[in-house]
Amino acid sequence: QVQLVESGGGLVQPGGSLRLACAASGSISSISAMGWYRQAPGKQRELVATITRSQTTNYADSVKGRFTISRDNANNAVYLQLNSLKPEDTAVYYCNAFIRRWERSGFVDSDYWGQGTQVTVSS
Repeated sequence: QVQLVESGGGLVQPGGSLRLACAASGSISSISAMGWYRQAPGKQRELVATITRSQTTNYADSVKGRFTISRDNANNAVYLQLNSLKPEDTAVYYCNAFIRRWERSGFVDSDYWGQGTQVTVSS
């Protein structure tokens, strides 16, 4: 079994900062891409940022220059630093990872999601 556990959400004033963390655990052979997505009430889930194992990053235009994604390959963890937060950043933030596991039939690649962490930006 594989689990992704997020932490670090909360309530912050506009202009403030938060740091989200996500750790993957379980029977993991390797992790390729990791990322963060978010879903605001009444809206579809959208990509925030992704990072490859070799540290190549990609950001949504709406967060470029404000958010920073990073990862710790040794600990199967990914982080999201959120700066200069705006009310429109309010959403549930989800961690995502593309994980390879070993089973008796061979390697299996699957997409995994965390349970989500709430970020609320409000004065």
